[in-house]
Amino acid sequence: MTTEGLTTLIPAEKIAARVAEMGAEISRDLAGIDELTVVCVLKGGFIFTADLVRHLTLPCRIEFIRASSYGTHRASTGKVILDHHHNPHVDGKHVLLVEDILDTGLTVTRILDELRGHNPASLRVCALLDKPSARTTPASAEYTGFTIPDVYVVGYGLDAAGRYRELPYVAALNA
Repeated sequence: MTTEGLTTLIPAEKIAARVAEMGAEISRDLAGIDELTVVCVLKGGFIFTADLVRHLTLPCRIEFIRASSYGTHRASTGKVILDHHHNPHVDGKHVLLVEDILDTGLTVTRILDELRGHNPASLRVCALLDKPSARTTPASAEYTGFTIPDVYVVGYGLDAAGRYRELPYVAALNA
């Protein structure tokens, strides 16, 4: 379906089903811990994180970190900026970093380096989308929702210069 320059890649129903599966998988894998600290990468990860934590069956605390490497561009600037006003408290905690998309690998690598500096008990990555063809820095996630082609995507929290975050599905933004 193409509307207003968008082509639907992943419909809302498919996202909802996969997020529920991921929540169950994470809950199963981490069943023995006292509490999970979920760190949401703002702004793109907020919708995914909200839906995901509702499917977790273990106690969790939700923290936020803000990172940017795109600005208003469609390609990474190559420089990741972290907003240190949102530094999560992860010392000694079991941490799940929740990211909207794993593409170049720069952002997740920078955030993981930052979090490791605070000595978490464990650290895992959960990404809704994985775009391995865009990887410039080695990076991976323990939990991945969907692998997508090398297209610019919006919706379900992802944006293009601040637009389209509210869409309930993931779409390719046509040139």
